[in-house]
Amino acid sequence: MSRRSSSSPSLWTVLPQSGPAPCERYKHACCSYGGSVFVLGGRESHSLRDFWRYNVVRNEWTELDCSCEAAPEELQEHSMVAHQGVLYVFGGMIDSAYTIWKTPLWVFDIVKEQWVSWQDRNPPQNQVPVNRKGHSAVVFSSAMYIYGGYIDMRASSQEFWKLEFDTMLWSLLDCTQTEVGPGPRHSHSAMTHLDCMYLFGGLRGLREQRDLWRWNSTSHSWSCLNATSGPSKLVGHSTVVYRDSMLLFGGGESQHTPRSCLWRYSFTTQTWGKLAVLPGSNPPPHRIYHCCAGLGPSYQPAVTTTTSTTPTPSTTIRNRLDSKIRPFKNKCFPSSSETEGTIELETFSSSEKLLTEVEDYCNGLSGNDTQRFGNCLTFENQEAFSKQWSCENREEDGSGKPEKSHESIAQNLPDLLLVLGGKPLVRHTVISVWQMTLADL
Repeated sequence: MSRRSSSSPSLWTVLPQSGPAPCERYKHACCSYGGSVFVLGGRESHSLRDFWRYNVVRNEWTELDCSCEAAPEELQEHSMVAHQGVLYVFGGMIDSAYTIWKTPLWVFDIVKEQWVSWQDRNPPQNQVPVNRKGHSAVVFSSAMYIYGGYIDMRASSQEFWKLEFDTMLWSLLDCTQTEVGPGPRHSHSAMTHLDCMYLFGGLRGLREQRDLWRWNSTSHSWSCLNATSGPSKLVGHSTVVYRDSMLLFGGGESQHTPRSCLWRYSFTTQTWGKLAVLPGSNPPPHRIYHCCAGLGPSYQPAVTTTTSTTPTPSTTIRNRLDSKIRPFKNKCFPSSSETEGTIELETFSSSEKLLTEVEDYCNGLSGNDTQRFGNCLTFENQEAFSKQWSCENREEDGSGKPEKSHESIAQNLPDLLLVLGGKPLVRHTVISVWQMTLADL
């Protein structure tokens, strides 16, 4: 298989965890919102019923309640998405007998930090999705879309469901009018860009796949994006949006053959590129059934609009930064004209000369310097932030609430990708967290 090497090297660091933290796990669910990463359930030596919030700036975990009646039980291979301050968890229930009469959906209010009971408003004659595992869940506008999954006693499914957040009503999308489509699928990945959803790989029955599908939310049509290069057959991998591209990490042709490759698919050129590792960085080991979460403006899904001419957040923030790189505590950071209390955002110049300087600096580290380089966060002044990102210290807008919203906090984070957990795992240890930043040239 031919492969085109990407010109954007990746910088990896492992983030050691201390204090209260979740145990290592796989087949869990995670998502990012407002600068935090939420991790729910999964499996270690047994199915887990715990719920955690990860503060990225402080590298700290907080366990959230998951014992109330409205909270989910033990889950694995479930999904979790965020929309306007609310988390929506679907599927992953273990007891198939119990799932016959229950819609496997749970709702968590991020601001109040509590699970909330939701009323099933679907008329009795309406169909609702049954429990499943290994499905995908994405958000378009104000709705969640569920594709596929493995249903007990029924094998892989090709059902395509939509949940309207405003009404909490389910509808089954009719994609059976044409034979074109991914078909029955589980353990695949899906993510959104503009008005399309992109689905890659997974299992179709018992056979692993390496196909990439695009679903247009406007025309409700599928198309297969054939490519001569790219990842091989994969299950248990993760994908996230990054600017005008998709990043794919890990997975394997089976659970016994995990990989640690990082791929980038360009929506513009419809080509794959395998990302190289920046010298001096510490990439993660092979991973499967892990989770990936993107933070920062470049990882925010783009939406289709015909009226806004506002530049993208990544462009706005990048214009505020100097392009001059300087070393700080064994890290490479941009010089900043902001005050000492702000987050220093990581950036790279577009020149080949600057990349050479970064590589020379990383290669020049040795001994303890190299170890410290691999164990650091990309935040220069962590102590300038409280556990809640110092929101309580900001000026209020008169309503008693901080002026900055969760969304604005997320837009001012540096661009980084987190890889959490996965197999193979070491039991009785805390969850592994790896951080990746890209040097886009």
